[in-house]
Amino acid sequence: MLRMAVRFLIIGGGPAGNTAATYAARLGADVTMVERDLVGGAAHLLDCIPS
Repeated sequence: MLRMAVRFLIIGGGPAGNTAATYAARLGADVTMVERDLVGGAAHLLDCIPS
């Protein structure tokens, strides 16, 4: 079986960026996340992730 190295660059560490990074990493991708502020976005201010 041929294997490919998959690399992801996630820009933004909010709820969507964290979810994308988690799923990509679980599937074996090499993930790098870039965030200018705190990872998690505003969710850390609200004690939950709004839906």
